[in-house]
Amino acid sequence: MSTRPHGYLSPAAFAALQQASSATISTQLLKRGFRNTFMPGLVALRPDLRLVGYAYTLRYVPMREDLTLNQPLDNRTNQQRIAIEDVGPGDVLVIDARGDVQAATLGNILAERVLLRGAAGIVTDGAFRDLPEFRSMGFPTYARAAHAAVSWLSHYAADRNVPIGCAGVLVMPGDVIVGDAEGVIAIPAQVAEEVALAAAEQEELEVFLLEKIRAGASILTAYPPDAATLQEYEQWRNRRS
Repeated sequence: MSTRPHGYLSPAAFAALQQASSATISTQLLKRGFRNTFMPGLVALRPDLRLVGYAYTLRYVPMREDLTLNQPLDNRTNQQRIAIEDVGPGDVLVIDARGDVQAATLGNILAERVLLRGAAGIVTDGAFRDLPEFRSMGFPTYARAAHAAVSWLSHYAADRNVPIGCAGVLVMPGDVIVGDAEGVIAIPAQVAEEVALAAAEQEELEVFLLEKIRAGASILTAYPPDAATLQEYEQWRNRRS
């Protein structure tokens, strides 16, 4: 088993990330100087499910025939298969496929094993095969496309639990991965706790601001809120507590 950081979020922070949108999280990361955290182009195969967990990374490089074709598959040395058997509760298997969708990164049988291992979800900037089965699984998964071909036609699993790029975003082992119907965002581990709690506060404020906008308030005073609106928000918040 790896020595990746795991489970370091407080219960309050973890619960906050189960509710906060990827848009809100992106705003909080931007306030802390992180500009490139959302993974563009990835589609939620189960948009009704939330994803929160800790990154377990798998890096693919381009296939070369002497490494894959006509070579027997050894589950004990193949990095993809080792990763499938190593992920555990709370992990998110994040796959760097270089954005290549000319073959799948994995299919539903391996995904079922990841689910059974207790992982939180799977994210790839490549393709999945057996897409209809993915849509019927009670498991949050994200991919760029579908492709029926096996992975080794385009991908060679080089290593795991190393820094990777997924959809152009750096993902370090142990980073917090959050997914919603809009997509996936990676939160650097060192700021994950404060970002989660700040995101919860932002979402509460935005509930109040949305109510005001729907009631006819102008964005000139309400969005962003001026001092009077913030004072009104504090009164609203106190009434709710």
